[in-house]
Amino acid sequence: MPKYQRILLKLSGEVMAGASSFGIDSRRVASLASEIAEVSAAGVSVGVVVGGGNFFRGITAPGDMNRVTADQMGMLATVMNALALQDQLERAGVVTRVMSAIHVNQVCEPYYVRRALRHLEKGRVVICAGGTSNPYFSTDTGASLRALELRAEVFAKATRVDGVYDKDPLKHADAVLFPEISYQEFLSRGLQVMDGSAVAMCRDNGLPVVVFNLNVPGNIMRMTMGEPVGTLIH
Repeated sequence: MPKYQRILLKLSGEVMAGASSFGIDSRRVASLASEIAEVSAAGVSVGVVVGGGNFFRGITAPGDMNRVTADQMGMLATVMNALALQDQLERAGVVTRVMSAIHVNQVCEPYYVRRALRHLEKGRVVICAGGTSNPYFSTDTGASLRALELRAEVFAKATRVDGVYDKDPLKHADAVLFPEISYQEFLSRGLQVMDGSAVAMCRDNGLPVVVFNLNVPGNIMRMTMGEPVGTLIH
């Protein structure tokens, strides 16, 4: 029996590129869609927010580009990733809707909370794209907003590492993993695996966050079932 009946899954754009550093690896996206399909088939209501880092990583140096323009380009990149994930989910037999905060009506629906909730109630996977449509907001912050709007029971942050560490485990071999950590300790330590403003929003609304490794097959389902996967921020 799943622990969570509704989840908001946050994916980085980089995961869409697979072993490459740019673009979309269809095999990786198909594998990801298969895992999400399994969770949906278990009766769990699934919302997804995907980043755009595989297409656009932002400004390389101050002054290279206007911040607002750069953020708008990044938000458009999330729409491309959302469409790619929708395609693979539908190939897996999952009815899926892409809803964008930036209106691109010829390719997907505009994001409205009530309509998104209705899709979820009908058992459809909802992929939220376009960030919040506003610059200066990270994808993590946009995902925490969507998790609260869509009444998710958990914000599931998928990463390349096993959870929250006291320092970057990709740079420090002696990094220590936290099985769980409070919102306040996460913020006071200035940990970087997730945007602090997103954690603060979850704290203020009592929404638990699970940070887990997406590169371990089956982890999305394990997290949904309540198994001790990754780090619980609560």
